[in-house]
Amino acid sequence: MSVILKFYKFSLVFTAICLALAVWYGWASTGTIGGTMSLLWIVLVLSVLEISLSFDNAVVNATVLRNMDPVWQKRFLIWGIAIAVFGARIAFPLAIVAIAAGIGPIDAIDLSLNRPDEYERIVNSAHVGIAGFGGAFLMMVGLKFFFDHTKEIDWISVVERQLKKFAVLPAIEIAILLLILWGISSMLAADEALTFLVAGIFGLVTFIGVEGINKILEIHEEKQRMAGAVVRSGLGGFLYLEVLDASFSFDGVIGAFALSNNMIVIALGLSIGAIFVRSMTIHLVEKGTLAQYRFLEHGAFWAIIALGGIMLVSARVHIPETITGLIGAVLIGISFWWSVRYNRRLPASERTAIDLSD
Repeated sequence: MSVILKFYKFSLVFTAICLALAVWYGWASTGTIGGTMSLLWIVLVLSVLEISLSFDNAVVNATVLRNMDPVWQKRFLIWGIAIAVFGARIAFPLAIVAIAAGIGPIDAIDLSLNRPDEYERIVNSAHVGIAGFGGAFLMMVGLKFFFDHTKEIDWISVVERQLKKFAVLPAIEIAILLLILWGISSMLAADEALTFLVAGIFGLVTFIGVEGINKILEIHEEKQRMAGAVVRSGLGGFLYLEVLDASFSFDGVIGAFALSNNMIVIALGLSIGAIFVRSMTIHLVEKGTLAQYRFLEHGAFWAIIALGGIMLVSARVHIPETITGLIGAVLIGISFWWSVRYNRRLPASERTAIDLSD
């Protein structure tokens, strides 16, 4: 109980506030107990789905956050919450509607509140572009992790060792992504293919831009260290995490319309999930879970590749969110079990790399 309160106290309080707002909004909009409970149930289901689908997000966040300065870790929690909740879950779909419909932000809000069916239609019509951008960014995150010749630990060795060999080829992951984008775009109508390709290229450029900023900051900080200055790093990692967080949220925002087209209901449900992802991230970092379970990180990055691939393919074929979540959960679950198996087989003093080929 003490662990739950330490890491999840804010999330639990935030959840209580959101559920109270859901009850108030449900009563104000329906005027019936049945209508209020129905709305409250949708908010609960959305929050549970967002939490269950976002564990891989928390694991990857933790891999970046554990190397950041404590000051930036706190900033990620505070500022990141605002960006994750109000940016990706509220402002993002409103921005899509405003751009697609050629209207202002106030009109977009009015549309979401008073004409939810039209609001849902416009958001769904932008799915091809969202799939291209989000899928490309997530694929780059996953591919970058495995196409790394300096990576010391392999989980699925028969695959990961081969990927490390090809990592000596410059920008091999970019070439693979571009081929995937081209292949999927060839199956789309001409106008959708162009949208998909442009969005995918922007997702790729965004990843390169964030990586570039991170590298520039690292070089600058290293020069400061050599000059004897005290460096408190974290801006590059913070930017990377926020873009990554947004990419993870795209699929959830679109999928939420399967349960409701009410912007307020969707925002309340997904926001609860976003806050719990933050708490899970800090829990993983402070408990050193990634160090204790050596293959958990690998499972998360394989789940990211799977999610990115599913997002890209969803531009052509609809894939239920349940399948997406199950694939990620299975990969992380197997990697966790394999880590436990590894820990049991060898004492801490003798632990060396072990892989699926053993």
